Amino acid sequence: MLDTISDRYRSKIKTTDELRQIIGTPPRDQRVIMCHGVFDVVHPGHVRHLLYAKSKADILVASLTADRHIAKGLYRPHVPQQLRAINLAAFEMIDYVVIDQNPTPIENLKLIQPDFFAKGYEYTSGPLPPKTQEEKDVVESYGGEIIFSPGDIVYSSSSLIELAPPRISHEKLLAVMESEDINFDDLRRVIDEMEGRRVHVVGDTIVDSYTRCAMIGGQTKTPTMSVLYESRKDYVGGAGIVAKHLKAAGADVKFTTVLGHDDLKDFVLSDLEACQVDCNAIVDHTRPTVNKNAIVAGGYRLLKVDTLDNSSISDKILDRMAENILSVETDAVVFSDFRHGIFNRRTIPKLIESIPEGAFKVGDSQVASRWGNVTEFVGFDLITPNEREARFATADQDSGIRPLASQIYDIAKCGTLILKLGERGVLTCRSADHESLESFFVLDSFVDDVVDAVGAGDALLAYATLAMLASGSSVVATIVGSMAAARECEVDGNHPVTTDDVRSKIDEVERMVNFER
Repeated sequence: MLDTISDRYRSKIKTTDELRQIIGTPPRDQRVIMCHGVFDVVHPGHVRHLLYAKSKADILVASLTADRHIAKGLYRPHVPQQLRAINLAAFEMIDYVVIDQNPTPIENLKLIQPDFFAKGYEYTSGPLPPKTQEEKDVVESYGGEIIFSPGDIVYSSSSLIELAPPRISHEKLLAVMESEDINFDDLRRVIDEMEGRRVHVVGDTIVDSYTRCAMIGGQTKTPTMSVLYESRKDYVGGAGIVAKHLKAAGADVKFTTVLGHDDLKDFVLSDLEACQVDCNAIVDHTRPTVNKNAIVAGGYRLLKVDTLDNSSISDKILDRMAENILSVETDAVVFSDFRHGIFNRRTIPKLIESIPEGAFKVGDSQVASRWGNVTEFVGFDLITPNEREARFATADQDSGIRPLASQIYDIAKCGTLILKLGERGVLTCRSADHESLESFFVLDSFVDDVVDAVGAGDALLAYATLAMLASGSSVVATIVGSMAAARECEVDGNHPVTTDDVRSKIDEVERMVNFER
């Protein structure tokens, strides 16, 4: 396995204190040289720089910037610090690797006191930048020397990364699993232990429709497309599909929702009954059942026709929902908010107050195109917004992913935040101490071939909730949720993901990790 291969290099990775014990303090019998950088992608320029540095001393120390201090680009670093450290340790010319927990190498220079500090030749053109001058002053203060490598080759790692971000989903997964002492059998065991967990889903039901047509032409006088109707397929979506995912995962599911007095109500109730979801539907005669109908021709979505009323539910319906939430004995309550009348600033406080004491609280607010805010679910154990929803909630379009997640986590005062990043995967924040190593981790998407990404977040929400109940581990929950989301993306339409689906994805990833086919 990859983690077994990397074990042979881990002995090179040291803390600052460990390294000081090994190399001692000046004067030394062996000269020490240190290089510092991000090393998100190690390219030929880095290799030449490191080889040059090694030629000037007996011991080469490579120092790299910790994840939380990297601000270049919204999604940097692409390679987590532990993997970056292993990458450097694998080079023969490097003797030791240190992950610098400070924003600059200044403190480590003071503590390690290398005989030489090597910088790239680009720092020699013109006056030294202020930060480089500060490094030079520190090194010279204890009798060391700063040297610059020749400038005959250079590449921009940032440019290379933007051209083609590294594909290291399995390496990231193994690094996270190893840090928590988790293996693939543990994931399978958690899947088994999700059986029978009681979950109460509260939220907006949406009927997602696909009206398939054939393109037959257009009007000559107006820009009107003409299509021939072929078929229509309806799916229960929104909070309804969350309930169906949970049931397919083996949970005992109760579902509280609001439906209109129409034919789609009957469709929803029949569909949920067939899936053995216990539905408490409150019928509102003043609104339709939410329907989102996509007109599809030739594989392209030409138009989406929405039938809905986003006005707030009445006090009478609110009271009935609150009573039902309070009366249902459950292990977890999931608020699945699509902002179609159930959840708003007036209703949310009362609905939260009705959650039974001791129940695991989960909030998901898919409201990026409407007024709504996931941070209104304050004090929940798990929230799962996507990046756009997080930026909407914080009015922040510029910050990197980690600072953005920190803001959401602190405002919502949640236990675990799984920030969905679409094709980039997820970032999980699980601690209010955002400076700690354990606060964040990132997983890439496990999707092999995207067929239809609609509903992936619902699958992640359902499986992450049950995995949290079964294991208490945010790492396990993120991995299992991401596996379920990947399976949902690989089929057309919003279908409930089964435990067999997730097990097969786990098996598939394990085979690839072990270089098996």
